[in-house]
Amino acid sequence: MRASANNPEAEKEQFGRILDGFLDYLGKERHVSRNTLRGYSADLNQLGNYLGEEECSLEEVSPSLLKTYFAEMMQHANARRTVARKIASARAFFRYACRGGVLNADPSLALLTPKMGTRLPKTLTAQEAVELVTAPDLKCPEGLRDRALLELLYASGVRAGELVALDLDDINLLEMELRIRHGKGDKTRITLFGEAAARSVQQYLKNGRPILLQRANKPIPAFFLNRFGGRLSDRGVRRIVEKYARDMETTSLEITPHVLRHSFATHLLDNGADLRSVQELLGHSSLQTTQIYTHVSTQRKKEVHERSHPRSATNYQPAGEP
Repeated sequence: MRASANNPEAEKEQFGRILDGFLDYLGKERHVSRNTLRGYSADLNQLGNYLGEEECSLEEVSPSLLKTYFAEMMQHANARRTVARKIASARAFFRYACRGGVLNADPSLALLTPKMGTRLPKTLTAQEAVELVTAPDLKCPEGLRDRALLELLYASGVRAGELVALDLDDINLLEMELRIRHGKGDKTRITLFGEAAARSVQQYLKNGRPILLQRANKPIPAFFLNRFGGRLSDRGVRRIVEKYARDMETTSLEITPHVLRHSFATHLLDNGADLRSVQELLGHSSLQTTQIYTHVSTQRKKEVHERSHPRSATNYQPAGEP
């Protein structure tokens, strides 16, 4: 499957064909999420454009060319985390090309991932989270929906994509459980929510969703509906969160649905939850992924101690001690 020598169009066509096969493999066999697929596609199309500029076919890609490509990316002020992700995309793509017999050797094996410091997730305080989730006006169907949506994001720690994938039969109000059928890696799990979220869900089901559903003029299984009566989108969830976050006066933090997920995990640990339970609720395949929240929880406790203890560095006033 070698592209014609010195034929940029043939080389571009070859790259596009193999990339399409790779994305199809990720979606159908690896069950990666749509967001992850979009990320792979963007990263690898960028690489494909670079190879086109260099008039380089896939078979001609060398370790030194890839090192030059990613070194130039670092020099142009790309974040280390972004470059690390693009390197991971390239590695996965070249492994696929080798397994498919397109390449005899993998040119990405010599690539090194940039070193990164630990970046702690941003979280709200418990008071800020309550301020956010109780902000919607409950006098209109959209407000009832938004209240239930915000309460569930914070109460269960689900991702925005998992939330919009919920159907009516995925919510068990009696047991206060959510069945997540389309989690990361297409895994199914059960997560929980509390009394406050349950009340908001009941109000939405009784007085909000039926009105939104009338606008669709057809049965819709989706739990969360947009203003036209169709299934709410990931982007719609983000816009709803941002809408209420803009009116908050107690924080300057950029609040996204994932910030509510981070806050959910951190607040559980702050109040004594064990790490393994939090891992299962979040749907993390590795406990190591969940451990980042222990650092956030510890840091928050240190800040509280610093502000509150009479003999902390902030409050300590020496009084003639030896």
